[in-house]
Amino acid sequence: MNVLVIGGGAREHALCRALSLDPEVAALHCAPGNAGIAEAARLHAVDPLDGEAVADLAARLEADLVIVGPEAPLVAGVADAVRARGIDCFGPSREAAALEGSKAFAKDVMATAGVPTARAYVCTTPAEVDEALDAFGAPYVVKDDGLAAGKGVVVTDDLEAARAHANACERVVIEEYLDGPEVSLFAVTDGETVVPLQPAQDFKRAHDGDEGPNTGGMGAYSPLPWADPGLVEEVERTVLQPTVDELRRRGTPFAGLLYAGLAITSRGVRVIEFNARFGDPETQVVLARLKTPLAGLLRAAASGRLAAFPALRWSEGAAVTVVVASENYPGTPRTGDPVTGLDEVAAKDEHAYVLHAGTKADADGRVVSAGGRVLSVTATGVDLAKARERAYRAVARLGLKGSHHRSDIAEKAARG
Repeated sequence: MNVLVIGGGAREHALCRALSLDPEVAALHCAPGNAGIAEAARLHAVDPLDGEAVADLAARLEADLVIVGPEAPLVAGVADAVRARGIDCFGPSREAAALEGSKAFAKDVMATAGVPTARAYVCTTPAEVDEALDAFGAPYVVKDDGLAAGKGVVVTDDLEAARAHANACERVVIEEYLDGPEVSLFAVTDGETVVPLQPAQDFKRAHDGDEGPNTGGMGAYSPLPWADPGLVEEVERTVLQPTVDELRRRGTPFAGLLYAGLAITSRGVRVIEFNARFGDPETQVVLARLKTPLAGLLRAAASGRLAAFPALRWSEGAAVTVVVASENYPGTPRTGDPVTGLDEVAAKDEHAYVLHAGTKADADGRVVSAGGRVLSVTATGVDLAKARERAYRAVARLGLKGSHHRSDIAEKAARG
């Protein structure tokens, strides 16, 4: 199989790493990629938001399968452009990707399908914003209706901060606060059959103890030893399958990766949000545990043959990812600094590896920082404690001026 991955972050590096280990993959390409992905795949320059340019590249490479990593190209209709050339593409259509592109659309789908979620108001005026904030009270949950790269959500007890964020958005969803731990559950689907992956938990706040601003994610772990053993089956029955069925009923079938962000509340499972693609950094730990070769699974979804695909196989162990971020992230990040220690991790850490997110090669061939989240250090072990120990040992070998990372990823879960 000849595979092209679109994107250039740690999620795409995790995908490329898994695909590079798949014996069915004869040639692996990535566009635009990054300095780390270059070690696993051949890189190509392309504007990921330009559907025709991506489709041209896929045709030129004679790709059998295109995998669209980030949300923005999916919402822009890149998957549609690729499929129009007769090439299998893993990723939903522009219309189906509105499940992530518009939180108001997602709420409407969930209401029709009977999917449990938070009560919410969609607001477009300051008066509507004030009415909704007053109706729910603190903590206030305010979500930009459109794409915001994981940073469009404010959860705060500060009424003025909530109002300011809401009024800075063209359209905003204000909803009730959901108590309880959060879980990320991915499912591969061809628009009819739903195949859930293993659940993970990510860490959204910038600093230890869930302090600081929201980020795109500072780390993740899998499995979740504290979760109900029946959680995946319950979410498939009450959330994933009804959502996929409703989108098909509307004439906009969702084929690709459906990501349910969940809260395990005192009243049961509730959907916080849907995404239309693999999540970052949860993908890093989920794929670290998946033993089934990835390419065949994704192509079965892209070609409508998922019902016949064999049951997935998983490692019994655990995986932990720690994100190393640039100085000032999630604000405007410092970039252009050399990353050191990568060769040392590769040489000394058998069960840990570094996935690149915001990196590039400079004129001298050095790996330098080029974004906010720079690296995802991922490790596996027989349990969370061992995976965590290995991840942080590898993090300690790395150097990046002014960088920061959380020191408490998976700490509570590892303690049990």
